[in-house]
Amino acid sequence: MEQSFKTTIADKAERYQQFLRDYELMISGETEEISVLANTCAAIREAFDFFWIGFYLVKDERLILGPFQGPVACSIIRYGKGVCGTAWAMKETQVVPDVDQFPGHIACSSASRSEIVVPVIVDDEVKAVLDIDSDQLSTFDDVDKLYLEKLVEVMSKTLYK
Repeated sequence: MEQSFKTTIADKAERYQQFLRDYELMISGETEEISVLANTCAAIREAFDFFWIGFYLVKDERLILGPFQGPVACSIIRYGKGVCGTAWAMKETQVVPDVDQFPGHIACSSASRSEIVVPVIVDDEVKAVLDIDSDQLSTFDDVDKLYLEKLVEVMSKTLYK
């Protein structure tokens, strides 16, 4: 059965609400981490058309590139480095309106202009980070933060019970 996440709803919050309803159904009962992460990236890309969407997984004290949608990306990110490493170290979402203004930003693509990174936290331990880049400045705000944190929570409850 083909699932579509394209939406014509103009209001961002409403779009996220519809997306989350569809997303919960899509991953319900799924337990294969890579499959869920890959489909999560594809669904976000289809629904919101962001420049780059991906997961970095915590392995051996570093972030390793996992499933993603978009151009080629950095393979390894160190703890506390760049936006992803900072989200991991601080255990909190990072919303960056202009990546050129973020101290220590790691430029995997020069086309990336703004970014949001949401840590996937299970039992107070960061398992991964969801990284989304835009090719426009100031794309992400508190609405994106709220709903992407909800998405990560739904995903975590499904995968890491």
